[in-house]
This record gives sequence, structure tokens and C-alpha cells, in this order.
Amino acid sequence: MTGSPALASTQGTLGATSTGTIAITVSVPSRVQITALNDVTFANVDPTITATNAQSNCVWSNTATKGYTITATGGGTGGAFTLRSGSLTPVTYSVQWNQSTGQASGTALTAGTASGTFNSTATTPTCATAPTTSSSLIVSIPSAQLLTMASLTNYTDTLTLLVSPV
Repeated sequence: MTGSPALASTQGTLGATSTGTIAITVSVPSRVQITALNDVTFANVDPTITATNAQSNCVWSNTATKGYTITATGGGTGGAFTLRSGSLTPVTYSVQWNQSTGQASGTALTAGTASGTFNSTATTPTCATAPTTSSSLIVSIPSAQLLTMASLTNYTDTLTLLVSPV
């Protein structure tokens, strides 16, 4: 016979032995963690071809569905994905996310806007046990943007990825 746990304690009675019971209830808040991110460097790229960097990483979520959203924000105006080098004309790049590891394309992310829901396959935070990665980040710079860049000049930006449980 299966029953629900008691919702109130019971007190023991006076005797050679005495038995009492208590209910134990535990809950944990929703949590997520993103790890295994690597800086992106594009060096000596052919400006006639879109430059793409795809990397696998780990997102863990403890929600019942292992769901999460990603909000990507660049350093440009309003969080735009913009590479800059001093007073030179800024260059835009794109960001995609895939809930599977080892992918070279995914869902396009809009700067400063939460994505739709993704689901993780990670079983532990930091993917300490298999799978060792659970998702993919894809950063691309279109050829049209690369062709506007000054040669031998570094353009930089900081991309922030905010993961929220769902």
C-alpha cells in the first residue's frame, strides 16, 4: 500500500518504548550553470568567406525539464554584437545557440533578448560526468563585415551569456 507522507508530527506515548513521527519536506530553488566557455580568436581569416567559430560548452539546469533560456549581450550600443577598434568603423557579428553539443549552426540569438527554451542533457553542474558538454555556441562574422575591416588591426568585444532556468 502506497501512501502520502504524514503532514504532521505524532507524539509517542509513555511506555517501555515510545515512537513518534515527523514529516520531512525539502525543496530547492531553480538553478542553472554555464561552463566550458572559451575565448574566440579569429586570426588571418579570409575576408571573402564568413568566419565562424563553433564551440561546445556545458549548460546544466535542475528544473524538471532541464529547461533554460540564453540572453546574449554584446558590448555595442544597446547590447549589440559589435566588434570595435578605436575610432574605426565598428563591425557586427552574429551569435547562435544549439542545445546539442558539436554543432556548427543553431538558433540565432537577438542581442539583449531571452531566447526560446532550450533543454539540457547535462546530468551534473560543469558536466563533471558524461556528457562532458551539452550545447554549442556559434559566433560568425559575415564576409561583408570582414571586407570592411582594416588589415593587421584587432577588433574586440565582450559577449555576455546569461542563462536562466525555466
